[in-house]
Amino acid sequence: MIPTQTLARFIHAQEKQVPQSTGELSDLLTSIALGVKIIARLVQTAGFKGLQGYTGRVNVQGEKTHLLDEEADQVLMELLGSSGHFGLLVSEERDSVVAAKEGRRDAKYVVAFDPLDGSSNIGTNIPVGTIFTIFRKVDPDKEAQHDDFLQKGRSIVAAGYSIYGAKVSFVYSCGAGVHGFTLDPDVGEFVLTEEKIVIPDKGKIYSVNEGYYPIWDEPTIKFIESIKKEDEERGTPYSGRYVGSLVSDFDRTIRKGGIFLHPANKKRERGKLRLLYECMPLAFIAEQAGGRAVDGTCDILDIKPQNIHERCPFIAGGKYEIDWFMRVMAETRG
Repeated sequence: MIPTQTLARFIHAQEKQVPQSTGELSDLLTSIALGVKIIARLVQTAGFKGLQGYTGRVNVQGEKTHLLDEEADQVLMELLGSSGHFGLLVSEERDSVVAAKEGRRDAKYVVAFDPLDGSSNIGTNIPVGTIFTIFRKVDPDKEAQHDDFLQKGRSIVAAGYSIYGAKVSFVYSCGAGVHGFTLDPDVGEFVLTEEKIVIPDKGKIYSVNEGYYPIWDEPTIKFIESIKKEDEERGTPYSGRYVGSLVSDFDRTIRKGGIFLHPANKKRERGKLRLLYECMPLAFIAEQAGGRAVDGTCDILDIKPQNIHERCPFIAGGKYEIDWFMRVMAETRG
C-alpha cells in the first residue's frame, strides 16, 4: 500500500495553508527531494562505479574535490537550474554564482547548497549529506542579483538537509517547524516519520573534534572542560559523541539534544564551515526546532554574509547548552 503522507503531499498540504502561495516553493522543494534521491543512489553505488576517489582538482575552498562532489553538484545544478523558479544558484563546488539554466526574470528565489557534505568520508560507510538554503530575491521586480545571497539568515524562506546513511533522510523547514522524512525504497517516496521535531532544552551529549584542543581559544577550552567535569547538580559529565560528518552530528543533536561545536581555532579564526550554505541553513533548522546556533559572539541568523564562500564558527544545540556556552565565552573574554 502506498503511504498517504509522502513528502510531496505534505508540502502541498502546507502550501494550501498559505492563501497567497503560487506553488513555486513547493515545486522547488520537490525538485530538491528528487535530486536527493538521485544522489542517494550515487552514494550507494559509488564503490563499484569508481566514484570514491579524488578528481585531481581543488575547489574555491582550497580543498581537494571528490568525484562524488562533482556528480552531486551536477545533479542539483541540472534539476534546480531547469526548474524555472531560480534566478541564481550557489554551490560549494563553484567559484562564483551560477545563472540558472532556465532562469526567468520573474523567478522569485535564489538557492545555495552544499551538494555532498562530508564527502571525504565516502568509502568508510560514514553518513554524508546535502544541505540547502533558499532566499527570496531582495527586489522582486529585478532579475536575481549576486547580493540576493548576502542576506541575514532571518530572511531564509526554506532550508533543509538530507543524510545518506543506513536510511536516507530529508529534513526541512519553511518556517513552520521542522519535519523529517525517510525514503521508503519499496515505493521510492519520502514518507513523513517525524512531524515538528523539537530539540530537548537540555541534553546529555557534547560533540566536537577534540583533536583541535591545543589550538582552541581559552573560552572554548574552559567550556569543554566544564562539560566534562563531574557535577551532579549540573548533570555533567556529558557523553562525547563525534562522527566527523556535519549533517550526522547536527542531526543527532537536534533529535537527542546537547551541543555540537565546530569552533574557531588559532589557525582558522573564522572556523572552517561555510556560512551561507552550511551554517545558516542548519541554524535556521536549529531555531525552528526550538534550539539555537551561534558563532561564539552572536546568533548565526543575525550575521550578514560578506561573500558567498565566507567561513564561520558554528555551535548549535539546545537552549540550555548554548546559553551556558555563551556565558562562558563572555566571562572568559571579560
